[in-house]
Amino acid sequence: MGLKEWSKLWYNPQLDLELYQAACIKRCFPLHMHNYYVFCFVEKGLQSFSHRKEKYLTPPGGLILLNPGDAHTGESADEYGFEYRAIYPKIFHMQEAAFELTGKWQNFPFFPKVRVDGPELAGYVRALHLSLIDEMPPITRESLFLMVLTKAIMQYAEMNSTASVPGKERYAVKQACQYIQDHATEGITLTEVAEHVSLSRYYFLRVFREEVGMPPHAYLESVRIGKAKQLLEKGLSLNQVAHESGFSDQSHFTNRFKRFIGVTPGQYMQEFRN
Repeated sequence: MGLKEWSKLWYNPQLDLELYQAACIKRCFPLHMHNYYVFCFVEKGLQSFSHRKEKYLTPPGGLILLNPGDAHTGESADEYGFEYRAIYPKIFHMQEAAFELTGKWQNFPFFPKVRVDGPELAGYVRALHLSLIDEMPPITRESLFLMVLTKAIMQYAEMNSTASVPGKERYAVKQACQYIQDHATEGITLTEVAEHVSLSRYYFLRVFREEVGMPPHAYLESVRIGKAKQLLEKGLSLNQVAHESGFSDQSHFTNRFKRFIGVTPGQYMQEFRN
């Protein structure tokens, strides 16, 4: 196939939307989550990812639809690599699209199947991605964006649902997630979080992974990366961002950010400066 690894991230201020494109061969995204949706279209090669103890393969033309909070990995399924395009709709984007369809404000739409094969939707995702890169008229971009969101909701989403998995300790895990978010820049420990929700460390680890799909330390790092993105968008220096998002130093922050997001913090910041 002759792929070489590369990556590029864009931000469109008109739609308040991030989009990403990359070719991956040896690059592996660790278990992590986002606070936004991920619509991913594989263009070449065979992609692989894990989600809630299941392994998925995505061939060319295949789609990945991840909800906010969905824990997942990402890697090539073989030595030849893969190339993909992705857009990252925010929760309010999906809520607005659902309102367009139903005329009612409700909980954000939830995709029960994270791997789907939908040629029509895949075509719209690709067309939207190209429109945002190729400087097409704003009306074209906005129309394609709404088309992608509404078609995804109509074909694959459940309404008035959340990504929670049944479990008697759901409330404790929700409290733990909030505690981690509130103290993400501090050196919090497993003991501290478990005691906060009045569970033993072992039991807390088990129910947290069952509910969230990742262990607490992976959730914490995802929260820190999310905070770092917000600070980068404000134009803070890399050293400031590393410190204020809870990383030990700038080098560690840069390495972890690139592993999670696919581009360096400097590249991410440059896109928003542009």
